[in-house]
Amino acid sequence: MAQATTGNRVRVSYTGRLADGKIFDASESCPGWENGSGPLEFTIGDGSMIPGFDAAVAGMIPGEEKTVQIPAEKAYGPHREELVADLERKNIPAGMKLMPGERMEIVHESGGTIPVLVLQVTPARVTLDANHPLVGLDLTFQIRLDELL
Repeated sequence: MAQATTGNRVRVSYTGRLADGKIFDASESCPGWENGSGPLEFTIGDGSMIPGFDAAVAGMIPGEEKTVQIPAEKAYGPHREELVADLERKNIPAGMKLMPGERMEIVHESGGTIPVLVLQVTPARVTLDANHPLVGLDLTFQIRLDELL
C-alpha cells in the first residue's frame, strides 16, 4: 500500500490536544469537543500545515492511526514580540468597544483580515497581539490517514 509523501494530497481525521489534555480542535465531534470540523484535506509540504503535522502524516498509509507530540517550535513557534502592536486609541473606530481577552479581526491595508487578541485597553492606547492563539505551546495530535487523494 502506498505511503503518503511530500506532494501528496491527503485527507486526515484528527484530534488536537494541549499539554493538559484539553481538546483545541478535532475533525469529529467527541467528548470535550462538540463541533467537529470534518476531515482535513491538504497537500503534504505545501506550507499550509504546521511543520510537525506535515512530518507526522508523511510516511503514513491509509487507515493508519498514530499519536504524535509536536513541540512548539514545530507547531506555531515562539511568541513574536513584533506581532504585538500598541496603537493610539484615536486610530480605532469611534464607539468600538474593546475588552482585554477579546478576539477580533482587523482589516489589513491590503484588504485581508488579521485575527488579533486585545491585550490592554486604556483611554489613550490599545495593545493588540496578532500571534496565533497556540503560539508557544506543545501540541499532541491523534491522526488517522483516511485517504490519499
